[in-house]
Amino acid sequence: MSRDASFALRVVPRNGALWERRSIRISGAVPGSLVTVRAVTVRDGGEWAAQATFLVDRDGDVDLGTQAPVSGDYRVADSMGLFWSQRREVGTTGSAEPAHVARPLSTLLTARAEPATGYLDQAGDGADAAEAAVEVTQWLHGSDVERSEIRSGGLVGTLFRPAHEGPLPTVIVLNGSGGGINETRAAQYASRGIQALALGYFRAPGLPEHISRTPLEYFEHALRYVAAELSPLGGRAIVSGQSRGGELSLLLAATYPELVLGVAAFVPAAFVFGAQGAADPDEGWDGPTWTRDGRPLEHLWHDNTGVTWQPWNDEPAPTRHRDVYVDGLHDRALARASRIPIERFPGPVACISGLDDRAWPSSMASRIVHDTLARHRHTAERLHLDYEEAGHGIALPHLPSTDIDRVHPVSGVHYSNGGTPRGNAVAGADSFEKVCAFIHRTADHAASSTDHAPHSHEEGR
Repeated sequence: MSRDASFALRVVPRNGALWERRSIRISGAVPGSLVTVRAVTVRDGGEWAAQATFLVDRDGDVDLGTQAPVSGDYRVADSMGLFWSQRREVGTTGSAEPAHVARPLSTLLTARAEPATGYLDQAGDGADAAEAAVEVTQWLHGSDVERSEIRSGGLVGTLFRPAHEGPLPTVIVLNGSGGGINETRAAQYASRGIQALALGYFRAPGLPEHISRTPLEYFEHALRYVAAELSPLGGRAIVSGQSRGGELSLLLAATYPELVLGVAAFVPAAFVFGAQGAADPDEGWDGPTWTRDGRPLEHLWHDNTGVTWQPWNDEPAPTRHRDVYVDGLHDRALARASRIPIERFPGPVACISGLDDRAWPSSMASRIVHDTLARHRHTAERLHLDYEEAGHGIALPHLPSTDIDRVHPVSGVHYSNGGTPRGNAVAGADSFEKVCAFIHRTADHAASSTDHAPHSHEEGR
């Protein structure tokens, strides 16, 4: 294949944070010809790839940010489309989510122009095929961010601290029913000037393997640790979790309102649920998840009279319209007893949800939370980001969002997160920016209120 010196692929920035959007442009192609761009990223378990073909404009250029592909793995104008539309190559296993923050993601972008004569109404020059390639690096842990493991008083987590003068906005990052320690999200927050403690509470070193009977006192200790040892801006931590971590974030705010500065709950629940897919097999999905003072918190699956069928046994529901999260509310007394009393929390609350969430109804839960706060004359900021085509998997920006049908990492049950790849990608990128701004705004407001100084409403740093 000949290489045309005028044919070029340019990416800006080639090296940057995961959350940074790239500008991807091709120049020097034959007007009216087709150029195919392929992106291949090596992850744990193998390669993920996406491909799209573009019609070259009359100036011989293609701008992926303004031009939609004519064919390929996605069909909208989006310079990051070749990143979020990636799928596993044959023989690849594992997750699209990075396993190690110290290991940057490396993506090889290759642009190939086929031999073409250009627009049919032009003479054309019968140009030979041409090819150009660029390697793009997305780092997870910035060089100006300090990473340290926390093992204090039974706490298990990882702290990411930006190289900025303190005090800093501080967030505790909580994973969902997969457990573990979400270092990647915490590291990305740190790259935006936010001190972030990724806190494990099960399926992490030295901790239980299941979510069943997790004591809330563990998180109380973490909240007090942050306030005493990490000098958070505003004096307290913001809590932010995903899925079961979203439920937990709201529960912690309602239980320890004096220790929590704000909440950013991703795809949360408005009720306390049983242990479900992350349960200890000896207790089952309808066993308790959380305890306080050694006693289980009431939850919606505790002898619920409205749930007459088993929802998590890898079998289809009795009818396609049945939804355990709706059926469960038919037991009105149990629903009242298991509802998270978020009205006890006076601080800012953000909920991030997907209208097409197929794992559980996070949009409904978020509306219940915000309606409850409004009825109780809550005066702090309330932010609800509700994405039409997003599901349960609202992840970090620009990661592949195609992995919608899942196998639960604890129970092994098959389920769907819902949403579309494009909808999930939009929600991930947009919510990250807006939650970063919310965290800064919440901490700034608390600090300025304490100092009796003017309060800035700047949307981000």
